[in-house]
Amino acid sequence: MKITFPHMGNLDIILSDLFTRLDVNFVLPPKTTTKAINLGVKYAPEFACFPLKVTIGNLIEGLEAGADAVVMVGGIGPCRFGFYAEIQNKILHDMGYDFEMITLEPPMADIKDFAGKCKKIASKKTLWQILQAVRIVWKKAVAIDEVEREVLKWRAFEKNPRDTTVAHKKGLAALKDAITPCEIKKAKEKALSLVNEVEKDLCRCPLKIGIVGEFYALLEPYVNFDIEGYLGQKGIYLERAVYLTDWIGPSKKNSVMGTDSDELAKAAKPYLSHFVGGEGQTTVGHVVKFAEEGFDGVIQLLPFTCMPEIIAKSVLPKVRKELDIPVLTLIIDEQTGRAGVITRLEAFIDLLWNRRKKKLLAVG
Repeated sequence: MKITFPHMGNLDIILSDLFTRLDVNFVLPPKTTTKAINLGVKYAPEFACFPLKVTIGNLIEGLEAGADAVVMVGGIGPCRFGFYAEIQNKILHDMGYDFEMITLEPPMADIKDFAGKCKKIASKKTLWQILQAVRIVWKKAVAIDEVEREVLKWRAFEKNPRDTTVAHKKGLAALKDAITPCEIKKAKEKALSLVNEVEKDLCRCPLKIGIVGEFYALLEPYVNFDIEGYLGQKGIYLERAVYLTDWIGPSKKNSVMGTDSDELAKAAKPYLSHFVGGEGQTTVGHVVKFAEEGFDGVIQLLPFTCMPEIIAKSVLPKVRKELDIPVLTLIIDEQTGRAGVITRLEAFIDLLWNRRKKKLLAVG
């Protein structure tokens, strides 16, 4: 069995490491490009979520490269993500691909089923060996996210454009090669050191913007036009609400930002009092938190037709009004152009600078 899987940010580094440790034969599809998006758009239903279309493109490229099995995760709750694997399975088989779909449902839903699927993927290993490999790879995933968090913050202060991006790439390369927990720890320290050593102008007082929204739109830079890189180059201090380890982690506590999901639900409660699937409720909670922490604004990213984020979007005007924090919502699909996104970002940045100037004038 030769496994393939879709891309999402740095997920390929994590899964490649895990499958290598478990002696799993796998095919890494090419990074997401326009080609993958066009393939997905061609074969997916028109009104499907954009991430479904992109991931179908990834899987087609993986199957074309020789894979005969696909690993996808399932989901629970009122979000179409839980049906992705079923839809992908049907579309790809209808296209004539001969493969096996292995869907990993959340462990809490059926732990025996989850364990059985893990054993099927890593047939040469015992469940104990699989667990030990997962524990080590988890450390690497957290380290990658922690470095990324620092990159988002410090890029705004770099003296020379792209120095932080270059340092980040070197740090990721070091983490990618790390094998043991000790090596992972040293690689993380090296990566953080590379970011810290970038020449900075600490006299700046940059705008502070929080990034919230649907996890795939947040984590896959190709589909969101790498707006984090763009804003960082513009000297914007960024904090993102969702990291890869939040999405794959079993704990309710955000591994990188440290925020408990119960705490976010409590923050969101005056505006959205119940779970609506995906990140809908936590998006609202994070906007409240960013407002309380004095951020200048928030950007919400979501794929076109994303139900949980549309619910969040519908209540954010009230949050924006009551907590006095501007929120820019960017909806992304295959029709979205980078130029339009950049134009809206530039207008938003101008708005935030004008608000800050008015506030400074008001206090003298």
